[in-house]
Amino acid sequence: MSRHQPLIQIEDYAPFIGAAAVERIREKARPLQDSHVAHVNSTYYGGGVAMLLDSLTLLMNSVGIKTGWRTIQGAPDFFGITKRMHNALQGGDFNLTEMKMQIYEDVVYKNALRNHVERHDFVIIHDPQPLPMITHYEKRGAWIWHCHVDLSNRNKELWSYLIPFIERYDSVIFSIKEYRQNLKTPQLFFLPAIDPFSITNKELTDDEIAERLNHHEIPTDLPLVVQISRFDRWKDPEGVVEAYKLARREVECTLVLLGNIATDDPEGQQVYESLLSSQGERIRILSREDTALVNALQRRAAVVLQKSIREGFGLTVAEAMWKGTPVIGGNVGGIRYQIEDGVNGFLVSSVEEAAKRIVQLTRDEKLRRQMGKRARETVRERFLLTRLLEQYLDLFNSFETGHRLRNQSNV
Repeated sequence: MSRHQPLIQIEDYAPFIGAAAVERIREKARPLQDSHVAHVNSTYYGGGVAMLLDSLTLLMNSVGIKTGWRTIQGAPDFFGITKRMHNALQGGDFNLTEMKMQIYEDVVYKNALRNHVERHDFVIIHDPQPLPMITHYEKRGAWIWHCHVDLSNRNKELWSYLIPFIERYDSVIFSIKEYRQNLKTPQLFFLPAIDPFSITNKELTDDEIAERLNHHEIPTDLPLVVQISRFDRWKDPEGVVEAYKLARREVECTLVLLGNIATDDPEGQQVYESLLSSQGERIRILSREDTALVNALQRRAAVVLQKSIREGFGLTVAEAMWKGTPVIGGNVGGIRYQIEDGVNGFLVSSVEEAAKRIVQLTRDEKLRRQMGKRARETVRERFLLTRLLEQYLDLFNSFETGHRLRNQSNV
């Protein structure tokens, strides 16, 4: 007996986006029926890209586009190098040696031999890890590099090394226009989006929320202050703990830091272990793969933080906003495109500012409700997965009809 749930179809989004928008998306998908698309990234779980692809690839299939999802494999030294590359693209230091380049390119070459994507109509490579794959195929369709990283302070030496790979692509996608680079390749700007039907975002009953929190022994007698993200120093979990401790001087509340350690991020375990000394009765540090717990925490929290120092976008911000929970976010990158300061959440640039906003929101239930309502409407209007799907359809159709992508570079 089959036990799987029916897959979400584009029509299921009608209550959120309207029947006319659903039909418009269907119309854009019709010329692409039976096209073959391959998405390639570095991990099936952990982090926003994996979450995004888990839903996007299925929604593409639902509109008649044959869409696959591949991940690359590598030894720890490869992912150690690509993690440092990721950090360098966001402003960290990086010593670019011949040996690192050799390991990076060799592992990608081996993955290219295992992943036969050359016959696909569209190949979308996500982030730096699989970037050089394009050099090992004779292109038969369009190749797109979708970079989800904050490039506002990139390491120039590393970027110069990557440019020859990037400029082989037919198009590059960045999250926001501030990440535009001096490239020959046409650039587009797609904000990420959430799946409202996923386990992370679907509606939960009060009993379901209580069951998840009780299962993980999370106390609910005081307001919850929550940050959910990979254990990554760019997410500034140490700053969250400091802000919470300052706020506790004025309000009683419990802090929960929930994260996971992605397979392509060897630094995650170190960051997690460095936080454990802060754990106590009112500070919970959890490393769990439990998307229902993420959902429950975001719904029960008085306030959610995403106090990032660098952030390509920050899908956890949109997730919490969708649940009607006000978010305090770092005033960086894509977070600024989600939070309108003082309207549907708060933007902060320091530990002290974060602490002040924790106190304000914890004390003011009316403000929490008002901001939460505006936050959910922001996501409904701008950050549901159908909008991202439609942008991809427009891009695919521009190749199919022979339009010049350079004319779209300001979209």
